[in-house]
Amino acid sequence: MRISPLRLVHLRKLILSCSLLLMGLGGYASSHREAPLISTDPLADNTDVYAFKSPDDPNTITIIANYIPFESPEGGPNYYNFGSNIRYEIHVKNRTNTPGDDITYRFTFTNTNEDPTTFFNIRLGKQNLKTTYKCEKSTNGGATFTTIIANGIVPANNIGPRSIENGTVGLGKSYETLRTEAIATASSGEQVFCGPADDPFFVDLAGAFDVGNFRPEGNSVNKPKDAVARYNCHTIALKIPVNLLQKDGKTVSQATTILDPDFVIGVWASSSRKMIKTINWGGDVGLDGDWIQVSRLGMPLTNEAVIPIGMKDKWNAVSPYGGEDLQFAKYFTNPELALYMDDSQFGGAVPSLRGLRIQSKSLGSFDFRNGKPGLFGLKGNSALDGTALAEAAFGGVLLPDAASPRAVDLLPIFYTGVPNLKPYQLATGKNGNPLAAGKPFIHNFLPTLGDMLRLNMAVPATPRNDPNFSSLGLVQAAVLGLTNPTYANPNLQFIPNMDGFPNGRRLEDDVTTIELQAVGGVVLAAIGLWYDDYTPGTSPSPVTTNLTNVLGFSAGPTKNDTTLRAAFPYVQTPWRGYDYSLKARQ
Repeated sequence: MRISPLRLVHLRKLILSCSLLLMGLGGYASSHREAPLISTDPLADNTDVYAFKSPDDPNTITIIANYIPFESPEGGPNYYNFGSNIRYEIHVKNRTNTPGDDITYRFTFTNTNEDPTTFFNIRLGKQNLKTTYKCEKSTNGGATFTTIIANGIVPANNIGPRSIENGTVGLGKSYETLRTEAIATASSGEQVFCGPADDPFFVDLAGAFDVGNFRPEGNSVNKPKDAVARYNCHTIALKIPVNLLQKDGKTVSQATTILDPDFVIGVWASSSRKMIKTINWGGDVGLDGDWIQVSRLGMPLTNEAVIPIGMKDKWNAVSPYGGEDLQFAKYFTNPELALYMDDSQFGGAVPSLRGLRIQSKSLGSFDFRNGKPGLFGLKGNSALDGTALAEAAFGGVLLPDAASPRAVDLLPIFYTGVPNLKPYQLATGKNGNPLAAGKPFIHNFLPTLGDMLRLNMAVPATPRNDPNFSSLGLVQAAVLGLTNPTYANPNLQFIPNMDGFPNGRRLEDDVTTIELQAVGGVVLAAIGLWYDDYTPGTSPSPVTTNLTNVLGFSAGPTKNDTTLRAAFPYVQTPWRGYDYSLKARQ
């Protein structure tokens, strides 16, 4: 059967509209190209989310949402930019008794060709594309939005010296000036920056996806490689006064303690596209109808390294609200990665993870390997009274059955945050009983039962020049609280890195290593459920060989490939296409 050229054009349009519609319906995403559908839509791909106490201002929180993975600095003539038909949103939750967002920041971008007669991106002081944005804010669950920045500026891509600094054929300004001019102050008090930046994430993707074949030591032939080194992304950054995020408008000075439960927020980000609609067989494809979310991200690496590939698009297609994420709880209570940290499963086949071995007989009896009972044998026991594991508290979620051992540690990290309740306190002061009260070191509990970053805004920032500052975040805070004489007491006090992941996420935090250590049972050990080589009453210290191996494990790259900035927006200027050296960026 022959198809006429005109009909073939319409058929192609119909196929395109159907494929785009399916992508819109199924394709939320997180991290870099990790879900099948979003990998074809880079402008909408939300790569990372950060939320942390601003290191230079104790009264503000910085939230950063990055988009567009693997931007090559030389990627002309059509350089990456924010999409004009995309809604980019940052979502904040500060109450448990509301159904959705408590605060939403919405960004929409407009791209303009200032000189369509040239093939250059920048020429004679004009840009193709020149990008501006509108930022709107909602504080009533998205029912209404107020414009807080009407005409924000996105700085140009850092193409090269002739395009940027040259006053005759380029823009005639330093890139630092362009960047500074792009920082806006919203009518509601937030500082805002939108623009290209160095991608601050770091990870050995090649090792990770060769069945966990990390190469932390490396060798002269096969060195660990940061897969996103010298790539750019596009950043949306907000520096927000704490009182604008705190549910009752309180400032940091009004917090009762550094773990005040009223100062916990949840943060996640998303992007949405308009649904594609074809009017009829002979009609053109157009944008019409509802906005459909095509990307979301809260906790790092959830969809990349926890959710299996067959479920990634489905995971991305649900909201973190209303308990919808609970359908994926089994991937946290029995994580696939744990199989490669268990010698009775596949641990022997992945030697790079040999330092991570999950407790199978903690305190002589508790087995946390996949499918094992964990602490379920204590369910209903009076020993759990007064703890978060009691049935009157959260036992139904944390001890659901006899084959979900990691519901007690991994699930709350991702879905509720961790409460300052027994047993979730450091083993310091417990005298060998993990269910006893210990040293408080975290409270970012916001039990919405959905994936998001959770941050206690009352916790001070660790100075970046503090000798105890560590990219291992709360893991290092726990180590200090267990072993350092300054902190090894049962009292509440600030321990360096209490402001680190998973209490929010700082730009410096090595989230890949931290999450692998967590799958390896380090959180269980921190609260007194020690590794198998610790024998109560005989071993002189719980810091055994197994625990030392876990703490010494590294996933490879341990920091960003370049420096971070000391002032907002903290991310480094984008790599320059013409000159790939660090010198050209600063």
